[in-house]
Amino acid sequence: MPVLTPAADDFPRWYQDVLTKAKLAENGPARGTMVIRPNGYAIWERMQAEIDARIKAAGAQNAYFPLLIPMSFFEREAEHVEGFSPELAVVTHGGGKELAEPLAIRPTSEAVIGEYMAKWVDSYRDLPLLLNQWANVVRWELRPRTFLRTTEFLWQEGHTAHAHEHDARDYARTILRDVYHDFLRNVLAVPVLVGRKTARERFAGAANTMTCEGIMRDGKALQMATSHELGQRFSRAFNITYASATGSTELCWTTSWGASTRMLGGLIMCHGDDHGLVVPPALAPVQVAVVVVKDIDGAVTRAGSALAERLRAAGARVRLDANVEQAFGWRATDWDLQGVPIRVELGPRDLDGNAAVLYRRDTREKTTVGLDGVVDAVLRLLGDIQQNMLAAAGARTEARITDCATLDEAREAAQTGVARVPWEVVGPGGEEDLAASGVTVRCLQREDGSLPDADDDAGALAYAARAY
Repeated sequence: MPVLTPAADDFPRWYQDVLTKAKLAENGPARGTMVIRPNGYAIWERMQAEIDARIKAAGAQNAYFPLLIPMSFFEREAEHVEGFSPELAVVTHGGGKELAEPLAIRPTSEAVIGEYMAKWVDSYRDLPLLLNQWANVVRWELRPRTFLRTTEFLWQEGHTAHAHEHDARDYARTILRDVYHDFLRNVLAVPVLVGRKTARERFAGAANTMTCEGIMRDGKALQMATSHELGQRFSRAFNITYASATGSTELCWTTSWGASTRMLGGLIMCHGDDHGLVVPPALAPVQVAVVVVKDIDGAVTRAGSALAERLRAAGARVRLDANVEQAFGWRATDWDLQGVPIRVELGPRDLDGNAAVLYRRDTREKTTVGLDGVVDAVLRLLGDIQQNMLAAAGARTEARITDCATLDEAREAAQTGVARVPWEVVGPGGEEDLAASGVTVRCLQREDGSLPDADDDAGALAYAARAY
């Protein structure tokens, strides 16, 4: 049977084992690229569907913009191009000839979308303009790691233009709260820290970056999604203006926001265990595997098939496993590796007793339930597992957070978890000091958990950790 490296012994090796043995992804042929296998892509499709529905509920519409962007577009916003230049992949030749102007393979699309926003916005009646695209991007990574940092990855990126600063600010926070935080907490079951990035950590060219930071089982932080207030810098660079109701010409206020396949890495590292992936029921492409343990005359398979149909009719996402030619132990291990929330086991003795065995992946507990009650029991259990996974992840996160009063205490605490320290103790100088030892300030929060309005908000708390 497949065996995983224990996470406590070698967390990076364990992570790689889960990727491989749960058949989620493999390294691509070019350095830093990845092949997402059907098991992994099915999870990504569920993520897409859930996030896309929330984005549309927030009023944004999907569009698509080019992969190749003229370098002159990037050069219009100096801080933006400076921030991304180390990661840019640039095409200099095409059709056997040197190009008159090099083309960047998009690392993000503020530049090209800004060009078209300027064309599409004429008056205040055209605002707000709320756009989103699902796409691939390329960033030249020095130390690639599947899902976490790859040269090419998949994501969604939203871009909006507004008439007033407060409209842009409110919308960026709506996306952070109603799209990302809601999805991560209620679907992915990851209890993220929601906060403001420091000036050192914010997106290149942004006036403000807000983030959702997940804490993984090894105590490191993972940036799961970000939302940016871009102010008027990109509007000024790309001439994104509108005619106001009084006839004056005004610059728009813009935002951008995104989440990527990095969330798949977060799913693995937040919930996975030494038996493989553990997928929350709200996200799982397969919520229930009905497994025929053994069969002789086909009766158990027929009963399992009928049970699977009843579960589908009740709204569950179900897979029937009647491959009795393969040993049950192998199949059970494989379903464990894939993280399917519930396994319904049915064998000849179970059928004779008019019962089935329910196995829950999160706690690995088994219960016996009468066949007539399986559907109701499964539906209840799906909800219980979702709540339990969020509560368990929340408890692990809280256990990793240490309140600190000094930089030295914060540096020590961040070696194995998260240091929570007053921002006034850290400041830009202390942040640079921590960075020298591989510790970054992941975000700033007020004591009540709300977002600071500025980097120097009195009483703000800094969360510092080692990060992926």
